[in-house]
Amino acid sequence: MKLTFRPLTPDLWPALEDLFSESAVCNRCWCMYGRIGSSYRKRPGEENKAAFRQTVEHGPPPGVLAFDGGIAVGWCRVTPRDAVPWLDRLWQLKRVDDTPVWALSCLYVRKRCRRQGIMSHLIAEAREIARRANAPALEAYPFDAEVSPSASGGGYASTFARAGFSVVARRTPARPIMRYDFKNIADD
Repeated sequence: MKLTFRPLTPDLWPALEDLFSESAVCNRCWCMYGRIGSSYRKRPGEENKAAFRQTVEHGPPPGVLAFDGGIAVGWCRVTPRDAVPWLDRLWQLKRVDDTPVWALSCLYVRKRCRRQGIMSHLIAEAREIARRANAPALEAYPFDAEVSPSASGGGYASTFARAGFSVVARRTPARPIMRYDFKNIADD
């Protein structure tokens, strides 16, 4: 598999539709959880889809797609944390400090492509996008599989630890807030 990465722009919308069409969760949420919280479940999937399409149409790109040839095989939402305001409404994920971090708040890999390292490549690409945007840090909100076997659209803590992220807060055992601090990495 030779991966390429492209920011999600309006011309790539059909690729995202194809990727999300195989997942009941993605096809319902359309990456709206971070914007509106669990109320995305009360809305028809088509309404969430239309709202997310508006986000893509208005820009900037809300994330990045991983492609194997012409097929999208993975998705990662990476934006300034302010673009996913629902995070601050969850006590477990409230801001740690005033640092204007970027947030990696959603990951999805096509089922037939899992366990091939795509998620790690998406995390690396998200890190690079945040670095190029001069973000001081990139945060992620994964589950800790050693504490809870829950499936997660945010990935797993062990994957982020391997990518150089550190736990900066843990308000609940299974859900750490992890951060890749560009300043500390540059100072090393």
